[in-house]
Amino acid sequence: MNARFLKRRTLSLLLLAAGLAAGPALAQGDRFPSKAIKILIGFTAGGSTDVPFRVLAENASKILGQPVIIENKPGAGGILPAQMMQSMPADGYTLAQVPLPVFRLPYTQKINWDPVADLQYVIGLAGYSFGLVVPADSPIKSMQDYIAYAKAHPGQLTYGTPGALTTLHLTMENIAMQSGITLNHIPYKGNSESLQAVIGNHVMSVADTPGWGPYVEQGRLRLLSTWGDKRSAKFPDAPTLKEVGINLVQTSPFGLVVPKGTDPKVAQVLHDAFKKAMDMPNYKESLAKFDMEPYYMDSATYKRYAVETMKTEKLIIEKLGLAK
Repeated sequence: MNARFLKRRTLSLLLLAAGLAAGPALAQGDRFPSKAIKILIGFTAGGSTDVPFRVLAENASKILGQPVIIENKPGAGGILPAQMMQSMPADGYTLAQVPLPVFRLPYTQKINWDPVADLQYVIGLAGYSFGLVVPADSPIKSMQDYIAYAKAHPGQLTYGTPGALTTLHLTMENIAMQSGITLNHIPYKGNSESLQAVIGNHVMSVADTPGWGPYVEQGRLRLLSTWGDKRSAKFPDAPTLKEVGINLVQTSPFGLVVPKGTDPKVAQVLHDAFKKAMDMPNYKESLAKFDMEPYYMDSATYKRYAVETMKTEKLIIEKLGLAK
């Protein structure tokens, strides 16, 4: 009897000790987040990426009960935040925006990390829409004029983008290839810089997300084309590329990632908070100002998208002869 009692008592103490040991870890996980969260985005402040992200961050901070801070890391075509994830702690307190150029990195430069395997995908948020603009006083009044000018002045027609090897850069080179023209690419550090350059007549045209929208509405820029499958609801007078004989449709979904190895429960907390944040009307309104729309993907769907996009980008890079 005494022996059985002692065994039971010993077992109870062991179970209690195990429970106490596990308790703090569970409690710590339950408390996430307990401090401010950072989101790194790869483009300059005030542009079509930055503005909606600040609305999203404000929404998420109310849901999570902690500040959500945007940090701009412009340059290199928007890839710096994803690259920085490789040295960040996997604790859920730093997230990064992943634009499309991240998926072509392994084919354009030597890197020691993999965009699929070495990032943990949290949520897909939205998709860009794109267009080509010129100054309002430009003699180029249509895509047909644009192509004709480039044919008459090989290599002299300049176009700006937010950076080399961005989706905008590659799409413009694809347009040039299909049209039989040679263009002169001028890379900038972000959307705001490239738009100010074209407004100031420092570059002849700019390919960009619709940060140009307000300037088109003010009559300071002229929109030559949009790049979606159908005409823009906000700028219905501008033709699509397909309508002017260029067989291209270009959109660019993006979302948020955390460092590889982040606790799945923490990643789920982040997913759920940002899903609620992106469903709020003010976020959708902020996207609409730039002719953008929500493009939700859950974590698993976003990971599958990354896998498939890596394959597609490899084919595009090889087709354009830009593989290294």
